[in-house]
Amino acid sequence: MTSKNPFMDIRNKVALITGSSRGVGRSVAQQLAARGCRVVINHRDSEDQAQETLGWIESHGGKAIILRADVSEESACRSLVNQTIAHWGQLDILINNAATTNFLRFDDLDALTEDHWDRVLQTNVKAPFYMVRAARRWLEASTEGGEIIHITSIAGMTGNGSSLAYCASKAALINMTLSMARILAPKIRVNAVAPGFIADQWTQQGLGERYGAAVQTHTQKALLGKVSEPEDVAMAVLSLITGSDMITGQNLVCDGGSMIGPRA
Repeated sequence: MTSKNPFMDIRNKVALITGSSRGVGRSVAQQLAARGCRVVINHRDSEDQAQETLGWIESHGGKAIILRADVSEESACRSLVNQTIAHWGQLDILINNAATTNFLRFDDLDALTEDHWDRVLQTNVKAPFYMVRAARRWLEASTEGGEIIHITSIAGMTGNGSSLAYCASKAALINMTLSMARILAPKIRVNAVAPGFIADQWTQQGLGERYGAAVQTHTQKALLGKVSEPEDVAMAVLSLITGSDMITGQNLVCDGGSMIGPRA
């Protein structure tokens, strides 16, 4: 009997990662590029950081391009995919990472303005749908099958996070992962990674002076005694892409065990 290689070779495949100029998106782009994947770095308004990401990839022998697009707009999603195809001629992996939020008190319902709801749902829920719809035909044509990974959050499972609207949006994206896995099988696998608290620039900017205390609190809650860095989430994404091709419709939690705590 011939044994099947359980690890997918992603050399020369093409991956499009939304919101990949910094944070988790940047780490995903770096990890994929380091393994020979050709990468599309997407950003909305952070050109300098996108150039830093591109510089890192190229200095490590990888291949990447930068494409600016606001993925909350459906036309921009279609253009992003079309530009990817025009440059690379294929699309094999789609990572829906771009997201937005504001850090709002849950008991202040008046803070949840229509603008906040619209912006969060447009970017965190509608944009991934737009991207999947635009990319579907190309992912279906991918050799060995296409891959879609949504970056969700344990906020969508616990109902606790930066804002009530953010939690609702991530819960919707987890549910969409299930629906898309059914719809797009067997040619495309659809999974998600749900980070817990992430120690990165985005979280630090959002929390401001509360950041240090938040890191300490979440570190104490985590069974593994630490919070995630962007690289930890990127490795979880990589495990779903390069690991078993029998996994679809799953939401992989990456939180150091904080959600299942406390310690016994």
